[in-house]
Amino acid sequence: MSTSVKKKTEPKKSSGTGSLVWFEIPADNLDRAKAFYGALFGWKIQAFPGMQDYLHIDTGGADASPDGGMMKRKSPQQPITNYVTVPSVTKAMAKVEKLGGKVCMPKTAVPQMGYFAICQDTENNTFAVWEMNDKAK
Repeated sequence: MSTSVKKKTEPKKSSGTGSLVWFEIPADNLDRAKAFYGALFGWKIQAFPGMQDYLHIDTGGADASPDGGMMKRKSPQQPITNYVTVPSVTKAMAKVEKLGGKVCMPKTAVPQMGYFAICQDTENNTFAVWEMNDKAK
């Protein structure tokens, strides 16, 4: 992935732990969802390089505002997922479980970008934790 493409498509750098850095919107019909969100918010939504059925959402905000992705829905109840930055996905997963939540998808690498895990809070809300690491494999 070229540096210019990588900068446009990776989760934005955060000023600190606990910041929202990325979001994903599942869709049954990607073209319909792209048209809806593009017209509603003026977002620029384009194919994500190297990934099938996954689009990059450029929200047009400052570097501190997150961009996101849009993907083909994987299950009927799949919600929008927000990604929150943490220093360590491994430590965050342990803390989630200690606080009564659960890990739904364990630590997963996004090559040359970082790691994420999908978790569920005590109210059955799904979210993801994100660790920046350009050495991820």
